[in-house]
Amino acid sequence: MGWGNVLTRRLKVFSMALFIYFDYKAVQKRVKWVTTSKKDAIWTKTHERNARRVLSLMIELEGLWVKLGQYLSTRADVLPEPYINVLKQLQDSLPPRPIEEVRGTIEKELAKPMNDLFSNFVLDPLATASIAQVHRATLVDGREVVVKIQHDGIKEIILEDLKNAKSLIEWIAWAEPQYDFNPMIDEWCKEAPKELDFNHEAENTRAVSRNLSRKTGCENGGVSDAVDVLIPEVIQSTDKVLILQYMDGIRLNDNDSLEAYGVDKQRLVEEITRAYAHQIYIDGFFNGDPHPGNFLVSKEPPYKPILLDFGLTKRISPSMRQALAKMFLSCAEGDHVALLSAFAEMGLKLRVDMPEQAMEIATIFFRQSTTANEAKENIKTLNDQRERNVKALQKKMKLNKKEVQRFNPVDAFPGDAIIFMRVLNLLRGLSASLNVRIVYLDIMRPFAESTLLGSMARGPTTNSQWIHDSPVNSEVESKLRNLLVELGSNKILGIQVCAYKDGKVIIDTAAGMLGKYDPRPVQPDSLFPVFSVTKGITAGMVHWLVDKGKLKYDETVANIWPNFGTNRKELIKVHHLLNHTSGLHNALGDVMKTDPLLVCDWEEMLHQITKCTPETEPGSAQIYHYLSFGWLCGGIIEHASGKKLQEVLEEAIVHPLHIEGELYIGIPPGVESRLAALTVDMEELEKLSGFRAGPEVPQELLSNVAQMATGLPVLFNTLNIRRAILPAANGHCSARALARYYAALGASGHVPPPHSGSSKPPLGSHVHTPKFPTMQSKKKKKKGASKKCSSDSEQNGHDASLTDKDGYTQLRTSDGDEGSMASAMSGSGSRMFSDGAKMLDAFMGVGDFSGMIHPNGKFGLGFRRYGDGGKAKATSSTFGHSGMGGSTGFCDVEHGLAMAVTVNKMSLGGVTRRVVRLVCEELGVPVPDEFSVAGDKGPDMVLNLAPPE
Repeated sequence: MGWGNVLTRRLKVFSMALFIYFDYKAVQKRVKWVTTSKKDAIWTKTHERNARRVLSLMIELEGLWVKLGQYLSTRADVLPEPYINVLKQLQDSLPPRPIEEVRGTIEKELAKPMNDLFSNFVLDPLATASIAQVHRATLVDGREVVVKIQHDGIKEIILEDLKNAKSLIEWIAWAEPQYDFNPMIDEWCKEAPKELDFNHEAENTRAVSRNLSRKTGCENGGVSDAVDVLIPEVIQSTDKVLILQYMDGIRLNDNDSLEAYGVDKQRLVEEITRAYAHQIYIDGFFNGDPHPGNFLVSKEPPYKPILLDFGLTKRISPSMRQALAKMFLSCAEGDHVALLSAFAEMGLKLRVDMPEQAMEIATIFFRQSTTANEAKENIKTLNDQRERNVKALQKKMKLNKKEVQRFNPVDAFPGDAIIFMRVLNLLRGLSASLNVRIVYLDIMRPFAESTLLGSMARGPTTNSQWIHDSPVNSEVESKLRNLLVELGSNKILGIQVCAYKDGKVIIDTAAGMLGKYDPRPVQPDSLFPVFSVTKGITAGMVHWLVDKGKLKYDETVANIWPNFGTNRKELIKVHHLLNHTSGLHNALGDVMKTDPLLVCDWEEMLHQITKCTPETEPGSAQIYHYLSFGWLCGGIIEHASGKKLQEVLEEAIVHPLHIEGELYIGIPPGVESRLAALTVDMEELEKLSGFRAGPEVPQELLSNVAQMATGLPVLFNTLNIRRAILPAANGHCSARALARYYAALGASGHVPPPHSGSSKPPLGSHVHTPKFPTMQSKKKKKKGASKKCSSDSEQNGHDASLTDKDGYTQLRTSDGDEGSMASAMSGSGSRMFSDGAKMLDAFMGVGDFSGMIHPNGKFGLGFRRYGDGGKAKATSSTFGHSGMGGSTGFCDVEHGLAMAVTVNKMSLGGVTRRVVRLVCEELGVPVPDEFSVAGDKGPDMVLNLAPPE
């Protein structure tokens, strides 16, 4: 191409773009002053005349612009109908190139005269496309073939058109920032030139044919049937000529023929969709250009799809395949955590934390397709959704209208994902053009599950990554790992085990997968939801405040929290809350039944606590406070300290123990990629049939156990619940952080030496509260935060003034100055408590504190007391707290053992008991009754009350 032609093409493109742009801008102003009926007519005419302008220019310029037009003509689900009607003409053949040009290219490429190659060559092409045209022919050996011949000089035209398209997209993004298609055009610029090498296309065709024709059995996760499509055989190829087996078929836009043959168009598009799902999720090698011109339908029953043209074929890595599959399944499940994790894995970086909107946008790509007749309503729905998201972004970032138009919430967009989304859009357009509905979530799901679940199905004996590759710290850890392999993936999904003995790490093992739909291996820094294990952490904060002189165990709660002292709660003391004897064991239980998400509203839940009435007299009965414990203790923590609960958590526990980023009550944005997802061991759950617990467990907790057990993982896997402040049930931690916490408690508050240096990444190396690049607003933030669960960085906190719903504002700061609390933890960091021996007695309710606990009760002050070796509980040296489903943390003071187990496959605690028994027996330490074969099982949570193995 000479410079004259280059300049001419460029001027035509940009002048037409400007002409159309100003036309639409003028109409936008004009329709403001007309009636609705006239407005629709004006817009229809505007679309028609501009569509004709676009078509005329694309036919004139050919090359890349024809391909673009073909793509747009398939988007009946989003483009106005006039554009579809006009641009679909590009799906038909373009004007053919002269036969002399065709002959010259063939003879030059194949180095033989045409007569030596073909016994018959049909001069009229079957089709002429943007890059090449196709002729039917018969080889000299009698085989029927099609010959694809590249247009002379098309390579230079395509490369120039890509430059023009890139410039045009950049101009559009500048003029209308909300329409920034730069990531898409960048990926197209990288991939499109590959279509110009027909040797590349030939190899792609062979590869896709092999992939789709092979049987995919259990080794790939259970997708057992081959996809039922046809792909022509490659006969010969060069750089510019491709000879393929001839397959007689019906074109997809030939509706009359499809009707005459009785082709089931619904089944046809479903089979094409299955073929692409297989290519993407199973093979990681897929055709990136599924427009109608690249398909035929065989003329013999059962009328199979024929797949053509593999020039633009994309290969993606196994990790990207898994990330795309995870993105798909997270949309199907509505799992915000998994979606954000998938984004991180595929390299999609966001500048702002808006998980609900991210889910809405991602789900758009997998939504059920609409027919062409519904396109107009579909466009309106998508526009409405887009406007809602823009408003949410504007409110989130505190931007004005102009700023929000210029703000791009995506920091980085991976090219592989762009091609993937382009394929989904083309498939959607294909179904719309054939006027059928396709439920992509149903059709593609088995293939996505196959990708994610395939590695998990192999189990620990064949998967070298099932146990995290970290050094073995001791002989007992080696035996533990053998036990985990023996238990296998049928009992374990993901697990962490960490143990300290006499202040030294002897076990630090991680194994399994992060979730049912997340086959990434569990690592030492993975975060597990641990349910009621959180109570032991919350109790630790109460004890820390007592040690700092901020409150007293025998102090009435109403003295700390005045609004609490109503409805016969005036006599409830701090030790009653810690000992589960306040009589408020069923408080707030109805909330979970009527509106589970209300638990996300911290202030509302504290307000509800103040209105509750105890069912028993304080101190008269120990009945497990399964849900209310967190808000009861959380309220006194905040009112006694004058600080947010999470600030106290950091000051009292996280910073002195140097476990930043690995212990939370309510996760902050930015840690989603390290989260383990919960699931339920349904086989174990069936053992609960007819189970009866003792009087210390509320009957309400035992009602509908199976329903509760299956429903809680769904609830606690949601981002709203994970980010909420639930100090009884919402702890997220690693086993190494939890074990370190109990090692410090067991050592009278003395902080152990640094955690094992072989544990990677090092404990405490994470930023505790990650920040998004744009979270800091230029505008001054108002003091306080929203009551409702939100997805911004402030959702983990709440009003620092602790203003009650009833208008009470009072902070307890008279028992010591604020500086002393901070300075106490900013020194050497060697101690958590000033009087550690006294704290140990308080934990277990012995010595001076024996009168504060219920006689023969299972709890001390905030911790479950474990009997061992037949000793009476009052003299036991072991305490801790377990959580529903099997996670636990405890320490044995007498024997210097601290141990934590985190699991994400919720069961009756059998795995945890096997693990704890093995460790204790190997160390010669008495097995705590919670974990012994026939010992007394505490009321920590129903699902841990399993019968003996």
